[in-house]
Amino acid sequence: MNQTRQNSRKTTNRTSAPRGSSSPHRLERSTSLNDELLSDPQSIAVDLKHPRGAQIIQQLTGVCDVLVENYLPGKLHQMGLGYEQLSRVNPRLIYCSISGYGQTGPQSQSPGYDSIASAVSGMMHITGPEDGEPVRPGVAMTDLATGLYAHGAVMAALLQRHKTGRGVHIDCNLLSSQDELPA
Repeated sequence: MNQTRQNSRKTTNRTSAPRGSSSPHRLERSTSLNDELLSDPQSIAVDLKHPRGAQIIQQLTGVCDVLVENYLPGKLHQMGLGYEQLSRVNPRLIYCSISGYGQTGPQSQSPGYDSIASAVSGMMHITGPEDGEPVRPGVAMTDLATGLYAHGAVMAALLQRHKTGRGVHIDCNLLSSQDELPA
C-alpha cells in the first residue's frame, strides 16, 4: 500500500511492487520521472481526513503485505493509522516510514526534501566547481538512495516475517541515507 508523495518513497514502491499491484494513493502525473516511478499500479484516492477514508485504509491493511508512508512522524498515528494501530489489524504488516530526519529526535517534525538533505549532509559541497559555491546534484540522489535503502529494508523484513510470522516497523530517513553514501 503506497501512501507516499516524494521520489524516495515512490522509488521504494516502484522497486518493491510487481506490475499490477494495488496502491491507494496516486499522484498526478506531471513529469517523466513521475511517469516512470508511478507507471502501472492500480490506484484509488483516499481522503485520510475523512473518517471513511481511515476505515478504507484499515480494511486494506488487513489484506496487504507492505505499507509505505512518508507523512511527518506521528501524523498517521493521530489518524488511527500508525504502525501500532494497523499492526493490530494485520500483525504481519511491514510498515515502512520514510521521513526527512527519522521518527524521533529534535528534527523529526521538520519536513525533509532531497535538496535539504543534500545540503545538510555536505553533498552539495562536493558537487560543482572545486572553488565554487555548493551545487545541487542534477539528480535527486538522496531521494533515490533512500528509496533503495527502504526497498532493501522491506525485502529483509519480508524474509524475517517469513521466519517469524510477525511484521515490523521500518524507519528510513533522507539524512541518514545521504550520510551513508560515499562522499
